Amino acid sequence: MKKYVLVMNAMELMNNLTNGKRVEGVLFVDGDSGKLTFKAYNRQSPKRAREKDRLVKKLPWGWVKESVQRVKVFGSFPKEYDAAEVMGLLEEHTKDAKQAMVEKKLDEIVFC
Repeated sequence: MKKYVLVMNAMELMNNLTNGKRVEGVLFVDGDSGKLTFKAYNRQSPKRAREKDRLVKKLPWGWVKESVQRVKVFGSFPKEYDAAEVMGLLEEHTKDAKQAMVEKKLDEIVFC
């Protein structure tokens, strides 16, 4: 059984196929004409890569980093400590993170 497929953007599709590229898209029956239709996806490469986070300070149980829009604090504590010890470590971790932010701001003021 033969079926004819209506191809949208046929010249662009053929150029990609002759260059050895795969073409992803959707195959559907057109509601208006009732014909089998192939529409290629318009895949575009990303414009630019996201800027990596800058490490502010490495902490004993994690780190403090800074991105363009956020300040990130990460902490990971071993399970060998019980809940009370982890809460104490978490308090120390938070104080260290705050101190790292203060030191960073002071360095910016001094060097500017």
